Amino acid sequence: MNIQYLHTLDNRVMEVRKKVFVEEQGFVDEFGDIDTRAIHLLILDNELPIATARLFLTNKDTQTYAIGRVAIIKEYRGKKLGNKILHCLEEKAKEIGGKMIELSAQCRVQQFYEKNGYVALGEIHLDEGCPHIHMEKILNPSTI
Repeated sequence: MNIQYLHTLDNRVMEVRKKVFVEEQGFVDEFGDIDTRAIHLLILDNELPIATARLFLTNKDTQTYAIGRVAIIKEYRGKKLGNKILHCLEEKAKEIGGKMIELSAQCRVQQFYEKNGYVALGEIHLDEGCPHIHMEKILNPSTI
């Protein structure tokens, strides 16, 4: 497995997200302005793009970053890649001064994020008709 951090939305990232979010889950509004300012994580199996996610600053004052668009190709699910993605992006956020991570989780995978230390806050909201919940994690609790 090869992990890359990209500062542009490249075709390999788009390919994974299209397969997971557009073709498999039926989302329409997949790409946007956030992609132009995000750090994109890409995991490759040899040269095959198999997983991706993005990291971007949401609050400069509190140094809060968001993880989004976590996508793993169906054949590679269940191999702990989701845990790897979270760990890598949390470390990248810390490296660039991040104090907190937030995300909008599909409710069906809320427990996965809870097992990784995230706490659900607020009400369930819909994103293109899919139920989501806001979640947060303090990156270094000893500094709070």
